[in-house]
Amino acid sequence: MGPERDAPVPAFLYGSVVTALGTTALGTWSGGEFMGFGEPIGRERLEELLRPGRGIHTVISADVYGEGAADELLGRALRGLPRSSYRLVGAIGHDFYEGERRGAKGFPRFTDPSLRGEDQYGSYLRMAAERSLERLGVSSFDVLLLHNPDRRGYESEAVWDAMAALRDEGLTDAIGVAPGPANGFTLDLIRCYERFGERIDWAMIILNPLEPWPGELSLDAAAAAGVDVITRVVDYGGLFWGDLREDTPLREHDHRRFRPGDWIREGRRKIERMLPIAAAHDLTPLQLACQWNLAHPAVRCVVPTLIQEAGAGARPIEEKRRELAGVPSERWLADWEVAAIRRIGDNTGCMTLKGANPEHEGEEQPDSWAISEELAEAGARYGIDPERALVRTAA
Repeated sequence: MGPERDAPVPAFLYGSVVTALGTTALGTWSGGEFMGFGEPIGRERLEELLRPGRGIHTVISADVYGEGAADELLGRALRGLPRSSYRLVGAIGHDFYEGERRGAKGFPRFTDPSLRGEDQYGSYLRMAAERSLERLGVSSFDVLLLHNPDRRGYESEAVWDAMAALRDEGLTDAIGVAPGPANGFTLDLIRCYERFGERIDWAMIILNPLEPWPGELSLDAAAAAGVDVITRVVDYGGLFWGDLREDTPLREHDHRRFRPGDWIREGRRKIERMLPIAAAHDLTPLQLACQWNLAHPAVRCVVPTLIQEAGAGARPIEEKRRELAGVPSERWLADWEVAAIRRIGDNTGCMTLKGANPEHEGEEQPDSWAISEELAEAGARYGIDPERALVRTAA
């Protein structure tokens, strides 16, 4: 493992003048309790893992995880800490209050027309923010993200008026957007930045050295709009932690089972090619992935998933937390190293993307829709031809 560069006091130097976050962050989807990544570690252990301090001072939750239970657990982890000693990021948008769960698709977005119209967006978002804060035991967020929006979430003036109102009312210092749960939404993000960038402070996207596409495509637009970026899935499903192997047992409902059958073998092979760059800087593979992300325009914060693997050779999840705390806050990689890593990990065309996509057929879905003329024009302003840049080309 690389050195632990643990700062005792948070500096919060990274991010906009509105609200800065730490370079590294922890998410309540870690630890296998609320999302299917690895072995469940138990709630008391997860509380301790998420408690800010020991080099990591930014924590992220989403109200829909465990239908509020993740918020409550994080609230217990925060109990007794000075509010100024950590940064808190929340996420709202899935309506588990009035909506009905739709199997693996989860709860509907609050903008679902069967639930409410635009005139009720503001009251829903205020209620969801207040309820989340109550569970967390605090009076305000540092950043509040719109979680996994549908097309209306990206495009509706009423949505972003309502999000801005939460900031104006003191429920959060900053607002942002978090696409998902799957990868894509490139044109939607770019157009959203262009239309609402004066209101949006932060975004959270998928990015790592083995998945540079499509996340990189939206970063110039974020930088142009002054939007700071948090990147998730930095660990690439756990591979950059080093203890996920082809023979590692994955639980029946582990989300990583949806990846292509050879992703572990191929990913480990590519990471092996990156190791000389990591060794040159005395970085672990995970720390290298974080450094690579942070070398990109607008990227200010990384939040890999902390995963407790099963089987022989599995590392304790607490060890992984210490490794994350050791990520250097300053940039260590040269431009040629960033480019070399990208060439190794290039995944262009490896999957069908979500959001606006030229491959979409049929009726609009909550996570997939056709490309409008406005979205195509937004992409063109950043040199993106949807028919070439956003389609699945790999077998």
